[in-house]
Amino acid sequence: MRLSEQELEILEVLEKNARTTNEDLAKMTNLAVADVEAIIKRLEQQKIIVTHTSIVNWSKVEGHEGVTAMIDVKVTPQRGVGFDDVAQRIYRFKEVKSVYLMSGAYDLSVVIEGNSMNEVAHFVSEKLSTLDSVISTTTHFILKKYKHDGKIFEQNDEDKRIVVSP
Repeated sequence: MRLSEQELEILEVLEKNARTTNEDLAKMTNLAVADVEAIIKRLEQQKIIVTHTSIVNWSKVEGHEGVTAMIDVKVTPQRGVGFDDVAQRIYRFKEVKSVYLMSGAYDLSVVIEGNSMNEVAHFVSEKLSTLDSVISTTTHFILKKYKHDGKIFEQNDEDKRIVVSP
């Protein structure tokens, strides 16, 4: 679908900050607030805007540290549906946060979250690996997030230069 410059501008602003008000969007795009509301509603109905979300640094919330794993999955594509059918079966598990079709050595990249490494291991061994189309998996645990969706999690603004005095 081809979008106007104003529609693209609204999408870019909302992608950076979903809390931008319709009034501010109207000022930025030289549109009426009602026009901005209509554009956003249409973009949501067409699933161009999928959801409005926040990025949370859970590692700073006591008791909610959890474990995130990225799992590379090699699968056998199904006749007539390719990778779509197995991807759909995988993304329906509650633990799964994201599924991507990839180029390279593995076909799918699956991101899951669990409370512990054992919980992730159980998911891989009991649910993911047992699917008919799954040939192999490789699991990578995220140890620390530095940047996610363009947002830096912890930025140390200290000046690291050595102080030189006469």
